[in-house]
Amino acid sequence: MIPKNLNDFSTSSTLEWLETNGLGGYASGTVSGACTRRYHGLLVASMHPPVERMVLVSKLDETIIVGDSRFELSANQYPDTVHPQGYQYLTNFERALFPEFTYKARDVEIKKTIAGIHGENTTIILYEVINAKEEFALELLPLYACRDFHSTSHANDSISPLYLFNEGLFQTKNYQACPEIFISVPGSIFTESKNWYYNFQYAIEQYRGLEHLEDLYTHGKFTVSLIKGSKLGIILSTENPTGKNAFKLVEQERNRREKVVAPFSNNENLRRLALAADQFIVQRGDLKTVIAGYHWFSDWGRDTMISLPGLCLTTGRYDDAKNILLAFSNSVSEGMLPNRFSDYGEAPEYNTIDATLWFFHSIQQYYQHTKDLEFIKSITPILKDIIGWHYKGTRYNIHVDPADELLYGGQDGVQLTWMDAKVGNWVVTQRKGKPVETNALWYNALCTMKYLLEETGITTDSGDYQAKAGRVLESFNKKFWNEKSGYLYDYIDGDYKDESIRPNQIYAISLPFPLLAKDRAKKVLDVVAKHLFTPKGLRSLNPEHPDYKPVYGGDPWHRDGAYHQGTVWSFLMGPYIDALLQVKGNSGKEEATKILNTFITHLDEACVGSVSEIFDAQAPHTPRGCVAQAWGVAEVLRVRAAIST
Repeated sequence: MIPKNLNDFSTSSTLEWLETNGLGGYASGTVSGACTRRYHGLLVASMHPPVERMVLVSKLDETIIVGDSRFELSANQYPDTVHPQGYQYLTNFERALFPEFTYKARDVEIKKTIAGIHGENTTIILYEVINAKEEFALELLPLYACRDFHSTSHANDSISPLYLFNEGLFQTKNYQACPEIFISVPGSIFTESKNWYYNFQYAIEQYRGLEHLEDLYTHGKFTVSLIKGSKLGIILSTENPTGKNAFKLVEQERNRREKVVAPFSNNENLRRLALAADQFIVQRGDLKTVIAGYHWFSDWGRDTMISLPGLCLTTGRYDDAKNILLAFSNSVSEGMLPNRFSDYGEAPEYNTIDATLWFFHSIQQYYQHTKDLEFIKSITPILKDIIGWHYKGTRYNIHVDPADELLYGGQDGVQLTWMDAKVGNWVVTQRKGKPVETNALWYNALCTMKYLLEETGITTDSGDYQAKAGRVLESFNKKFWNEKSGYLYDYIDGDYKDESIRPNQIYAISLPFPLLAKDRAKKVLDVVAKHLFTPKGLRSLNPEHPDYKPVYGGDPWHRDGAYHQGTVWSFLMGPYIDALLQVKGNSGKEEATKILNTFITHLDEACVGSVSEIFDAQAPHTPRGCVAQAWGVAEVLRVRAAIST
């Protein structure tokens, strides 16, 4: 339930909304109307999908003019004040297929809908006048940033004062490196008023210890006369919208989204999660990829492969799944999947030990859902080559230890697992050696290889992979089991065995090919439940550990120092539920249902309709990090759908 006290700035400014366009671009802000992040913007365009994102139009401040009275509906936070305070006129906010705001000022009641258009760097704003006793004017003031979405803009003499306005269509190119911006406001008049507006304060960036003040520019304002029943459709785009109708574009987008959520028409929670999932599947060339999180992540190998089953397979988007797998298979190098693609077109980074192993998992899950044998036949040579590279050794000292068949990786100063926080030369969570979840994935990769080969009729090689997997299984149980404490070591490096209680061990019982017998599996689940479970996911470290950090916040040094040292991760709800079902059967299903019903309330906080990346380790588990995270949405969607069948 979305809070009803939206007229309270402390409430409405912490509720965010997000509209995406399938290219990596988006529109986003707070329910209050104030931008609290440098990443907020009404038109954030991807110049080289899905990356090179720019905040072009930051805001469109709105004022209703009735007679001699002005009612400003927007809000802006400055160092000493919030002005205007348009949230006082906000009577309702809903996030169904689109974010919808309802305002009432004197006798005027107006509804605003914001929509991102799939496949275009285009944002639509629709206004519908629900009630008005007399004609009134709607005044719209666009404020431009025109900069990379990681930075902030400041007043300068380089911005171009030139623009064109003709019959409701405004056009400008503010900087040479900036794309053209088109704003269509049908029936409007434009009043020139070239100005810089100074010191917009972004509260969340300030909390994060980053640059948090920005200056925004405008050429002037639009004015439109409206009456009761009037409908106004505004188009903001990097493409000339001449001949396009805003209402028709939104109707087409509405129909597209209805098809996305159609498989879950009888379950509102799954419907909302499927809509959230749609936001992460984006274009990369002629294929598809996954944005790891909004607002600032690009596409990451690990995040993509963990997310793919929930985003694509649970929702029946099999072609998207195949295109994502193909996109990443094209970037395999020396037996490794990229860790991440950069924001600016540089070569992919390959500093990951586990993303490649998650690739096997996603392919196995894809085949389970589709029985697409031709695809499996085409990709099997790549999988065999990957395993071969792991045996002979690849980047960052990643190699199979011939003594026990377990996978080793790491060098000083390099972070290879998902616990990858690094500040300068400080690797916060050093897990060089044989990480527990990596070796659970390695075992699953070998088992998957045997299974897929047999499915394609190649039984001669399958026996070899079966033998390798058997040796991994034996070594894993012998070396990772902590008999004294009744759980798995987090990683092993030579004679050193790390006894930290972390969630990584859950993968030994949650993956399709478990490594532990029932009695050991139950002990692991009990330890994780006791020390790490929270209603929002699993802690990354147990509270009794001396390195435990209960709150994620502050400057980058403090944030990264807490990132995997207690901070709760939403995506870990997926493997936890898998383990619960694996160990407890039907009783686990009942418990899982209760857990997920509690978790689902999160959809009405932070970014409404999506799942946050992380939460504070201590109650009340405040949402932190990315407001919309692919693997958080995907894993919750996947397990929620599984227990609903």
